[in-house]
Amino acid sequence: MDLIEPEWPAPAWVRAYASTRQGGVSQGPYASLNLGDHVGDDPSRVARNRALLRERLGLAEAPRWLDQVHGCDLVGDRQMACQTRVAGACQADGAVTGRPGTVCVVMTADCLPVLMCDDRGTRVAAVHAGWRGLAAGILERACAALGGEPARLLVWLGPAIGADAFEVGPEVRQCFMADDPGALAAFRPARADRWLADLAELARRRLRRLGVTGIHGGGYCTFSDSQRFFSYRRDGVTGRMASLIWLDPRRMGRVVGDLDHV
Repeated sequence: MDLIEPEWPAPAWVRAYASTRQGGVSQGPYASLNLGDHVGDDPSRVARNRALLRERLGLAEAPRWLDQVHGCDLVGDRQMACQTRVAGACQADGAVTGRPGTVCVVMTADCLPVLMCDDRGTRVAAVHAGWRGLAAGILERACAALGGEPARLLVWLGPAIGADAFEVGPEVRQCFMADDPGALAAFRPARADRWLADLAELARRRLRRLGVTGIHGGGYCTFSDSQRFFSYRRDGVTGRMASLIWLDPRRMGRVVGDLDHV
């Protein structure tokens, strides 16, 4: 199984990974490690892929999969605990926890996955950041949910569609520039009235405005690497990768975190 481990200065007990499309049992356009159960793949194969991922990472608990809607809502420990007692995933585009063992996860196939923690390793978050979520303030909400000083937060930007491939209309450019005129630097002319947008740079700008300086990652393009990544923009019918983060109790000297903060 081909997994990407972030290169960032997080504490050793903060575990984080991004999956690729390699290492599963799905076939056709979903080959092979499709983790999305909403894209038309055989449900039994998706379940097997999720089980393989859990086994590969040695997870004591299953990841808390979300029903993502391109919004800016996040769930915390209370909502995720409820998820284990009732059918259906929480409808949200991010998750925050301070509970060791709880695995926050988001799925992507071009949108930007963002993994976050504080530098003491007491809280972690996973965020699904498409352009709509970015513009609506999901990163700002995630930083607030993590708490503490923004300068003490660490962020990793995972695989997403690159700046040479993400073509958008003028309304997207205007949406970001209305809030931040300097966002103009994240757009380049494409054709006619279309623009190429740098999704990772738009995320960096919003994080820096909050005072977050520990920003890492952002170097993988899902669109240009068909062997390693799913891409909705490239293929239409396709699978989903996952980006996961959790506090590993086996690596912690003591249990930390506020279980009911969010």
